[in-house]
Amino acid sequence: MTAAPPPPPPRGAGFHFAGGSTAVLLIHGLTGTPGEVKPLARALARDGNSVYGVQLAGHCGTEADLLATDRHDWLDSALDAFDRIRRNHETVFVGGLSMGALLSLMVAAERPGLVAGCLLYSPTMFYDGWSIPRASIFLHLALVLGLGRFVRFRESFPHGIKDERLRAKIVSQMEAGRSADAGLLYMPGLSLRQLLRLISTLKRRLPRIRTPTLLLHAREDDVTSIRNAAYIAANIGGRIEKILLENSYHMITIDQERDLVADHSAAFIRRIGPASRAAVMAG
Repeated sequence: MTAAPPPPPPRGAGFHFAGGSTAVLLIHGLTGTPGEVKPLARALARDGNSVYGVQLAGHCGTEADLLATDRHDWLDSALDAFDRIRRNHETVFVGGLSMGALLSLMVAAERPGLVAGCLLYSPTMFYDGWSIPRASIFLHLALVLGLGRFVRFRESFPHGIKDERLRAKIVSQMEAGRSADAGLLYMPGLSLRQLLRLISTLKRRLPRIRTPTLLLHAREDDVTSIRNAAYIAANIGGRIEKILLENSYHMITIDQERDLVADHSAAFIRRIGPASRAAVMAG
């Protein structure tokens, strides 16, 4: 029997935790880093999975680095990582946080029948959380009108994190310019405009996505309300399990209920298992 080739090396700040034959690809959010899904990755690896984290194009550097990329580059990063992982693993789950959740669904749409399941953490279809200023509706209009180059958004309190000690640490890293550790403190308007276009594309494709999906969302999400979870659950074409969390904000993969998020995710992966690919292709 021919030995399997070595696993693909992670690129940039990406990571790989070795495990079993089932693989999980985790995708971070806009202006974020692979570190925001790393605690989840470790937990899933302890449960016997091989887990990979991808660094999206333009991330973990400067605002100029981010502005040099767009939604197509971000999706290409995710698709390239998925295709590389598929060389070694027949069963691959794809999950992500915030924009990473949307990219997970887009990977499923672009690779129909090949994604075993999607893991969605705080998916961002609408910026409507309780910490988003009322003036954001006018900023949204400015982006739609193509004025994004004149707009720049600073991350606002509570930065998606309910855990006060963790929040203080991450804010300190962002303010110190340590983007590879904590992401960018500011989001360029042009990048947000690219996200809005990604959302528009996903809305059209969502009814045709039949991949088994797990969705976790915090009731108190400060960035994206539970309306986001309800929208995806009502419009996705396949079966979905939706779980609402009671003691976290937006960054549920690192916040106070991160262990619960990991437990639900591991259970979903075990429950769906290798048979899901055949079921998706048959459906």
